[in-house]
Amino acid sequence: MPPPQHAPLPDTRTAEAAPPRAALLFILVTLAIDAMGIGLILPVMPALIREVTGGGLADAALWGGVLATSFAVMQFLFGPTVGSLSDRFGRRPVLLVSLAVMALDYLVMALAGTIWLLLAGRIVGGIAAATQSTATAFIADISPPERKAANFGLVGAAFGAGFVLGPLAGGLLGELGARAPFLAACALAAANLALGWAVLPETVTDRIRRPFRLARANPFGAFRAIGRLPGVGRLLAVFFLYESAFIVYPATWAYFGAERFGWTPATVGVSLAAFGIAFAVVQGGLIRPILRRLGEAGAVRYGLAVNVGVFLFLAFVENGTLALALTPITALGAVVTPALQGMMSRTAAADQQGELQGVVASVRAVAMIVSPLAMTQTFWLFTGPAAPVYLPGAAFLLSSGLMVACGLVLAAGGRGAPPRQA
Repeated sequence: MPPPQHAPLPDTRTAEAAPPRAALLFILVTLAIDAMGIGLILPVMPALIREVTGGGLADAALWGGVLATSFAVMQFLFGPTVGSLSDRFGRRPVLLVSLAVMALDYLVMALAGTIWLLLAGRIVGGIAAATQSTATAFIADISPPERKAANFGLVGAAFGAGFVLGPLAGGLLGELGARAPFLAACALAAANLALGWAVLPETVTDRIRRPFRLARANPFGAFRAIGRLPGVGRLLAVFFLYESAFIVYPATWAYFGAERFGWTPATVGVSLAAFGIAFAVVQGGLIRPILRRLGEAGAVRYGLAVNVGVFLFLAFVENGTLALALTPITALGAVVTPALQGMMSRTAAADQQGELQGVVASVRAVAMIVSPLAMTQTFWLFTGPAAPVYLPGAAFLLSSGLMVACGLVLAAGGRGAPPRQA
């Protein structure tokens, strides 16, 4: 028989307990910089890989896949560990250490002379990229239950802003050389570290501090612990299916636009920027009236229905101008993630928020590992010379089916949100 565990503490936080605005601003800037750091280096990764390997573009693409997968695998393995560390030692030290490691990691990659050093940098970066899960746990700490989902929307808004600014800045800095964006990302992380040192308070008090247990500080142990919370296992399944479907955008959008509409890289960039802006507007602002009107579970159902329609449209649209004009509309379903996070966070106790967000990060990492392969293979299958039917939007049809699966899994647990743990 397993030893008895301490009873988790109820979540009794109120809006009045929130830290100063400067701290919340730091968290949102951290999330935006996290997204910018990824976007900054994307435009120059092929050139840098070719520089250090001396190979061609095809070889660079192969190594690029290895680097991306290693990053996601590290996030899966270490997300719960870092989340549990933040439950024990606090959000402030974990966030500040993560930012310091990220700054050094970008500097190492800027100076790397071999592909193996770049690979080591991506491995370390994946471990340190716990800023999002720890920052989300911070927001859970300062949010009363009825405002969790809306405040989680700010996470998506900050990420959307970084998603827009990162590639644009990376492309411009890339004109100065393949290593310039890495130096810029290093400087951004270092500047944000200084800001956090000055303004970030600690939200983990002795009342909610949870002992660090190695058995729960790994993805499998953390999944078992979090999965015992009522309804959370089902919501994590919905989250995984949703993230897997949504990855169709970064995985295939550039290839889809070029194949279906003959878009240039500049047009693809404009469409992605339009989507990122709309994504930030929806999660930063429109989500609040949607939540007030529909509630969290209703917002999830609304978002899934919108995404089913959007993906069906993209699967069969043949007019590039129409697709570009309606790109911002496709972000209207982007309320699902913060609403799901709000439902799960309200179920978890105050001393489990870091562990929960670590598990959420691991689930997202698994989706990032398996979904791009499935989406790109689907695109290849229906556009290649042996395609049974020519359908460049086939991956969006697959994503539409995954959204329907999300709805079925959600419906299996009833219409309401899971009860909050006492």
